[in-house]
Amino acid sequence: MAATNLNTVRSTVEGRLKTELDGSPAIPIVFNNMPYTPTPNSSWCQCSFSFSSSSYLTQGGTSGSANLLTGVTSVNIFTPKGVGAGANLTIGKRIRDLYNRINISGVYFDPPIGPETMTTPSPEGYYQTQVRMTFEVTEEL
Repeated sequence: MAATNLNTVRSTVEGRLKTELDGSPAIPIVFNNMPYTPTPNSSWCQCSFSFSSSSYLTQGGTSGSANLLTGVTSVNIFTPKGVGAGANLTIGKRIRDLYNRINISGVYFDPPIGPETMTTPSPEGYYQTQVRMTFEVTEEL
């Protein structure tokens, strides 16, 4: 039986982001499978969290062994179109600083990637970049 509660890992990662973006200046954040209608000409973020792979760390059965779970958190940053990249990159730095090569409750983060400019924003009408953070969790069985 797997010892890692996947929702605990998810809430640890997302909770840190929510706390930061609730700070000053506050920026709305939307997570997987949540409806949201953005306010025109405003900044907001969208967070996607997923597990991507796993591998054996030790041999053994369903107890006394360990697995390595890996995943990625992607944050899409949306700022008003036509006013430059400054506000978007400021938000990107806030997000990078949250996860840059740290351990949060046993979730180990690699250096963040981005913010990378998305050439076709979705939804349209915004300047969009994306910051991605890969992570690892050791699962003790």
